[in-house]
Order: sequence, then C-alpha cells, then structure tokens
Amino acid sequence: EHLLDDLVDRVAREIPHPVRGGDWKAAMRARAISIHQVLMRHRWATMLFVSRVNIGPTMLRLVDATLGCLREAGFSYPMADHAWNTLDAFTYGFTLQRLNFPFEPKEYASAAAKFLPMIPPEQFPYLNGLSQELIAGRHDGLQHLELGLDLLLEGLDRLRERR
Repeated sequence: EHLLDDLVDRVAREIPHPVRGGDWKAAMRARAISIHQVLMRHRWATMLFVSRVNIGPTMLRLVDATLGCLREAGFSYPMADHAWNTLDAFTYGFTLQRLNFPFEPKEYASAAAKFLPMIPPEQFPYLNGLSQELIAGRHDGLQHLELGLDLLLEGLDRLRERR
C-alpha cells in the first residue's frame, strides 16, 4: 500500500499547482488539462488516482493549492470541495474513457457503419442520425476535454455568483 501511495505521489509531482489570486477558471482548466496529460503519459496511474486516499505530500500540496485557488475566488469551503471533486471526477472519468475506448478515433466512422444495422432509425432515430453524421464525415465523434471543462466551469461560476 505504501508503494502504491508513493507511485501516486511521484506521478502527481508532474502536475503544476493552480495559481491563487488570478483567473480561477483558467487555473482550474489548466489543472484539469495537466492532470489529463500526465495520466495519459502514465496510463497505469489513473485507477490508482481514483481508487486511493491520496495523502502523500505532493497530493496534499496539490489539493491545498486547489482549495486555496477556489477559496480566494469566492467559493465557500463546501462549494470549493464540490467544485474540486466535480472537476476531478470529470477529468478522471474522461481520461479513463479515453484510455479504454474500444476504437481509435480514425476507426469511428467505420465502426459506426459496421453497427448501423443494429440501430434502425425506426427504433433509435437519434442514435442512427448521429451514426450517419459520423459515417458521412460531418462529425468526428471525438469528445473534447475542453468542452466539458467549459460547461463545468461556467456552471460552477454561476453557483459561486449566486452564493
């Protein structure tokens, strides 16, 4: 267990800490993108990050800097906790999906064509329609970390402003 904790902490050393006192959304966006990039380089580490109580000194500093950035942006402690955990859940989930998706991006259109007979438009009109977009090359099927982060950060900003 100590060895696994140490591995998490070593990987976490590659994640820059968010800067406090500036643009909190830019800091949280950069943090999430950095986490994703680091975990894509250390493909084995994502499950360790999500399945352990990460209490090594590097992780503790990273979490403290994250909370500090959010607190200084006007989040209460409970909202900072929710914001940090929501962003991490999205980032880790996005990374796990990217690491484990059964197709490479260049295979999306051919996979959609292969599965199209299983999704007749009478039963699954919208899934069939999306598949048609992929097959025709009008949509690449790629999920984008930045788009999800934009949605989350804008929503968190609205919650922060309301409180």
